[in-house]
Parts: sequence; C-alpha cells; structure tokens
Amino acid sequence: MQFDRLLTNARLATMVPGGTAYGAIEDGAIGISGERIAWAGPVAEVPGEAAVTENMDGRWITPALVDCHTHLVFAGDRSDEYERKLAGEDYAAIARAGGGIRKTVEATRKAGAAELAAGALSRLDAYALEGAGTVEIKSGYGLTHDSELAQLKAARGVGLASGMRISATLLAAHTVPVEYEGRPGAYIDEVCIPLVREAARTGLADAVDAYCEGIAFTPEETRRLFIAAKAAGLPVKLHADQLSDTGGGQLVAEFGGLSADHIEYTNEAGIAAMGKAGTVGVLLPGAFYALRETQRPPVEAMRAAGVPMAVATDANPGTSPLVSLLTAANMACTLFHLTVEEAIAGITREGARALGLAGEIGTIEAGKMADLAVWDIERPAELVQWIGKRPLHGRILGGEWL
Repeated sequence: MQFDRLLTNARLATMVPGGTAYGAIEDGAIGISGERIAWAGPVAEVPGEAAVTENMDGRWITPALVDCHTHLVFAGDRSDEYERKLAGEDYAAIARAGGGIRKTVEATRKAGAAELAAGALSRLDAYALEGAGTVEIKSGYGLTHDSELAQLKAARGVGLASGMRISATLLAAHTVPVEYEGRPGAYIDEVCIPLVREAARTGLADAVDAYCEGIAFTPEETRRLFIAAKAAGLPVKLHADQLSDTGGGQLVAEFGGLSADHIEYTNEAGIAAMGKAGTVGVLLPGAFYALRETQRPPVEAMRAAGVPMAVATDANPGTSPLVSLLTAANMACTLFHLTVEEAIAGITREGARALGLAGEIGTIEAGKMADLAVWDIERPAELVQWIGKRPLHGRILGGEWL
C-alpha cells in the first residue's frame, strides 16, 4: 500500500468505541491517501510506504474536533443583557421585553453580508486554535426570507474562507418576529415553510431546526415545519425542552431527527424515543451555566437508554457566549457529570453523529476524512481538565496541514 503521507510515532485516540479507552493505540501510525485516512493502527503493522513520512514525536492525535451546535453568524451586542441577568432578571422576561433573540435579529437585519461573514470568521478563529475541523452554524437571526438566506450564504462562505467543514442549519423558527406578533402559526406557514423549500432547492441548508418552547413555537407548529422539512428531503433537529417539558425530545425522535439539543427537561418517554430513533442528545453546558439553570439534562437516563451524547458550545451573543469547545467539554464533566471519555467523544464522534456525518468524520478509521488534531499532551484527559489552555500542535484537514 502506498500512502501520500504517513504519520508515525504517534499515540492515537481513535475514539472508535468497543475497545480500549478512547480507542487508544499507544504506538500508532496513520496512513493518508488524498483527503482520506487509508490506514490506522500500530506502527509495527504499517502495510506500506509513503511519499512523505512524518515523526509525531509521541504526540497524541485525535479526530479534529466537531462543534455540532453554534449560532456564529450574527451582528450586534447583548452584553447589557448579561448585566441584567446578573442583576436577577431571567432570560424569559428579557425576551418578552424585546431583548434576547429579537435584539440580535434587529442588528442582523441591518448588517451586510460582508459584516456578517467577517464577524463569524473572527469567532471561528477560536475554534481553529482548539483543533476544530467541523462546525455547525445556524441561521435564525434574520427571520425574513432574504435575511435567513443571507445568513446561510454567509455560513457557506465562512467554510470556504476558513478551510473548515461548515454544516449549515436553517433555524428560521427561532422566535416569532415582531411583524408576526401573536401569529406564530402564520409565520411558520408564510415564512418558515417556504424557506425550507428554498434552502433545500438551493442546497444552502443541511438540516432544519426549530425552537420548541413556551417563548417560541408549540409542538404543533414545530410538527408542521418538520413535515415540510422531511418532504423537502432535509433532516431535522430541535432546540428541545430547554426551559420546560414540551415533549420536544419525543417529537424530534418521531421524525427520526438527528439531535435533540439542550434537553434539560426531557421526560422519560422522550429519552426512550430518542434511544429507539438513534437521535443524539446534544448537551449545551454553556447555556446552562450562563442562564444559571439548575435542572441538569437526564444524563443517567440517556446512558440507560443508549442515547448518544454530544457536547457543543451553543455559541451565541446572549445565552451562551462561549467559543471554546474544550471548555464546553470541561463544563459537561463538571456540571453534567460526564466522564472525560464521554466528553471527548461528545466533541468528536457523537458531534459528527449529531450532524449526520458519522460516516465521514469523528473517528480515526480507514475510509474517513483525514481531519485530525495533533496535541502536545501526555494524556487525553488534559484536553478536558484544563480551562483556557490550548495544547494544539496542529491540524490536518482533508489530508493537509493547516
């Protein structure tokens, strides 16, 4: 077997389940051909030669990190709301008073495409420094036909400029815009559903999301949107049961959804349905922390039901001003009681699963994309233990060093 590049003298955290912790291979090697991993295993078993051989000097290599839930394309500032929350106001009250998502919507509608893309790229820099290879970006701060499409186009452009894989999600059903005040059903029918069809036709979106909550959309309204998404050939995911139990976990599982995100209040029936459907539970500890929530996601129930658990930043200007995936992993362990291995799987293997990309990225296996992160660490646990430390040596995306 002839490789384009062979990485030797490496310790591999392949994140392939069912074997050693982290799927670890202590004296490992990775053969890369083109954009993909051609072989990975013990260095003593390398089945060929390479045009270029590189000694990793005992460094750890993981799959490039995956953030499966962000809101990185937006304009404006909501630091005033941070001060208001510290003073005792809750998020629901701020949103009802015209703050929250609506404030970002107002600023985003006024921004040009170049401004939106530049802002997103500046935020994405933090992910690059922490070994990310794939980041999901949602729309949801335009809430009109043209502005939602502009956000999706900005997300696609950010991917081209950064070299990262960007998964774009249509989240037009994020909140009810002021012009549809009191008419959320009409907004779903007149704006969101036509947007679903347009985003599918143009290839601007990889999935459709919604915010099913008392301050946003009902399960019935969400169901209409999901029916349209499935008819258009787009998979669905859901901001589910963050502030109350709306049955969101069960609803998204009914549609074979990729993920149910937040899920602090998801009930037992919802967890069971997610387990049967293979729907990933996406844990967002940044929002839990920023909102000072006390209701933790039902992690034990998810383990018992076999629900895969991903971890993401939920990066947004109001309720989760977090652009560090490693810090999100630390929070998931400290606040939600995940193990270190579960947390690293959550930002690699399970994050990929939550995006419908488990066949392409998230583990170090032959046939998958050669998206890798190389670390100056002694144990994988260091990635989660430290807050603010960035031990990245370098990234390989699509078989090339960045």
